Amino acid sequence: MHEHDVIVVGAGGAGLRAAIAAQEEGADVAIVSKLHPVRSHTGAAEGGINAALREGDSWQDHAYDTMKGSDYLGDAPAIETLAQDSPEEVIQLEHWGMAFSREDDGTVSQRPFGGLSFPRTTYAGAETGHQLLHTMYEQLVKRGIEVYDEWYVLDLAVSDEAEPEERDCHGVVGYDIQSGSIEGFRARDGVILATGGLGQVFDHTTNAVANTGDGVAMAYRAGVPIEDMEFIQFHPTTLPSTGVLITEGVRGEGGILYNSEGERFMFEYGYANNDGELASRDVVARAELTEVNEGRGIEDEYVHLDMRHLGEERIVDRLENIIHLSEDFEGVDPLEEPMPVKPGQHYAMGGIETDENGETCISGLYAAGECACASVHGSNRLGGNALPELIVFGARAGHHAAGRDMKTAEIPTGKRGEWDAGDVDTPVEPGDVSGGGAGDAVADGGAAASDLDPRELVERTTERAIARVEALLENEDGRNHAEIRSEVQESMTQHVNVFREEAGLKQALRDIREAREDYEDVGVADQSRTFNTDLLHTIETRNIIDLAEAITLGALAREEFRGAHWRKEYQERDDQDWLRHTLLSWNGGSPELWFKPVILEGEDKRYEPKIRSY
Repeated sequence: MHEHDVIVVGAGGAGLRAAIAAQEEGADVAIVSKLHPVRSHTGAAEGGINAALREGDSWQDHAYDTMKGSDYLGDAPAIETLAQDSPEEVIQLEHWGMAFSREDDGTVSQRPFGGLSFPRTTYAGAETGHQLLHTMYEQLVKRGIEVYDEWYVLDLAVSDEAEPEERDCHGVVGYDIQSGSIEGFRARDGVILATGGLGQVFDHTTNAVANTGDGVAMAYRAGVPIEDMEFIQFHPTTLPSTGVLITEGVRGEGGILYNSEGERFMFEYGYANNDGELASRDVVARAELTEVNEGRGIEDEYVHLDMRHLGEERIVDRLENIIHLSEDFEGVDPLEEPMPVKPGQHYAMGGIETDENGETCISGLYAAGECACASVHGSNRLGGNALPELIVFGARAGHHAAGRDMKTAEIPTGKRGEWDAGDVDTPVEPGDVSGGGAGDAVADGGAAASDLDPRELVERTTERAIARVEALLENEDGRNHAEIRSEVQESMTQHVNVFREEAGLKQALRDIREAREDYEDVGVADQSRTFNTDLLHTIETRNIIDLAEAITLGALAREEFRGAHWRKEYQERDDQDWLRHTLLSWNGGSPELWFKPVILEGEDKRYEPKIRSY
């Protein structure tokens, strides 16, 4: 058994910042990651980091823009924490050597981004995430922080009291991809989940193949509520053939969207009369798909993004890698012709319920980054707000887990504060949604987990994980996970996309239920013990099924149009009934839906909901 003070699961931007922060507090910290740190998906982030750095800007304006962008579903304490802490964190990155783009006078460059009232997006060309990842990895190496590289975390070691708020997390169980061994990791002080996004729930996504929502699914099954899962961001500019992201920075620099008629439709059809291409992402994505659906798309699939007028010098200086992406994946030289783009799944606004210090309702369990929901982004994330979320809340989670005395959180977690029971009639009974699959039901036996000391709890959780993996390997003639995963992804992309309607959501739930039943007989054809990606993908598919169901249940429940959540039957934002967060609890395998109010009271003001227009 491995033992450390703080264990961080995931080595992207949030995980690296959390580990560095915990080490700064004097903790013995280790990272357990299924990918080498510099292969984490943070490296694919292109656009930039929002921070109020310049004269004429302020954290208050950043907070207001973020609340407005969230369509008033963000929690003010989390939003204000982001806006207040981001400048310091960006300056820290600069001091660590991050290669930010600069103006002629040497100051760090900032550019406009969608939904911002000030050009506050700090960037490093169009590869900001790549630069951020490498900068923090250097700090990791410098500090000697241990990394268990290519270890896949299978489960959380959590006690089993009846109420999640009474449970404790004492570690994790990891699978060594290189050797095939399964071992326990005890965390004396805390476990921080920083496992990133869940884009593989959909079949057209900007996310990496590794983004299967592992941390969200594990926390959910351990008893932590997952929050606002219905809010999925579809980025307006992805390449049609692959889902590869074309940064919002293209539009920030002045790129223009055209339909098949050569019309600048964001203005000409009144989608965003003031901000045009720099309206919030949900607005632009819906506009593009409306153009396609009304016959003004190109090849009935996409629109054009044109940046030729910016000039080769400016494009090469600020957006060079976009040239290569367009050429490599679409065969289009954007210096000579417009790029084809269409909306693609990009980001999950929802995730593991946490407070503004990254703590969940289970003692000793934290989450930060895209897998977490504080809630900073509400129903729609602004471009340039994901990377500051990683570093701000990664740092706070790391400091708190390592014992720093921090300000008491204002955001309640679990059923400790005000909440309402959900009363939503779903067309498909959730049934047994334990993830199913060969070897999934392993008898506990012996004492209750709450009666075990931390080491014994980690050991027993490890034994259960070993039994489950062995059962999967023994069923080599079972259903192939790839077929099941593909069915879920296709259904989610068809029915739980930008435009949603009741019949489609109900069909998606039926498809997910069928996939879950198929997963009960899932098997692993590859019987090897080293680098068995077939086994890993089989386990990840369980997480995809659980999260697909959660997203769809939340989407069916929320009977309004807010932010990224569009419902055909409900075309208005309903602040009277739906100014509240959607929560799902595992409840022994039958999802329990409940709600809690949004916190609009900030440090010195209340954010009053207004009509969101651009």
